[in-house]
Amino acid sequence: MNLPPSSRRRFVRNFALGAAGLWVPGAFAEALTLTPKQTEGPFYPVDLPLDTDNDLLILNDGLTPALGEVTHLSGRVTDIKGEPIRNALVEIWQVDHHGVYLHKGSNGAAKRDANFQGFGRFMTGSTGEYYFRTIKPVAYPGRTPHIHFAVKMKGREKWTTQCYIKGEKQNESDGVIRGIRDERQRASVIVDFAPLPGVKTGELAARFDIVMGFTPAA
Repeated sequence: MNLPPSSRRRFVRNFALGAAGLWVPGAFAEALTLTPKQTEGPFYPVDLPLDTDNDLLILNDGLTPALGEVTHLSGRVTDIKGEPIRNALVEIWQVDHHGVYLHKGSNGAAKRDANFQGFGRFMTGSTGEYYFRTIKPVAYPGRTPHIHFAVKMKGREKWTTQCYIKGEKQNESDGVIRGIRDERQRASVIVDFAPLPGVKTGELAARFDIVMGFTPAA
């Protein structure tokens, strides 16, 4: 989907609002599975890009999109009872289509896709929702495909985790995934990247809900 900048921004905003509409109060009255904390890894950007919005496919108001399978990544940040956590800053970062991070120490930095933002931020709203437009993660030597997440909240330390692709064979041998001992927690970070209904351009949708181990302040 190649939209002009103004239309693209409206699409991103409207998609996020649509994701928020999927939340129903009281739908998670029972206790949920805590999302496991996982390593930040060595490639959190040292120098943040000038563009840090939630659309990683287009830099600023550029016209050339990044390479890769377009993915609409959404979810909510909640407490263990499903209560939304508002005003949490969600950050993601991942390799580009060539397996290169937005980091000077990443292998193959010379072939990095200059059109891929590599890092994005989104502040959760009233239902704890977040949304990013990015690419389906790809593997690089030593790791299965994954997307890094950080959640930042006032008065709390930065919290990090990662999400993975359901059905990816390399998941079985990935050391970070295998380090999650609880089976339910391990399953909670492996999500489906499925074709987006009604879209003929091969775009994907993935949903990754983050469950924190505390109750948000009133």
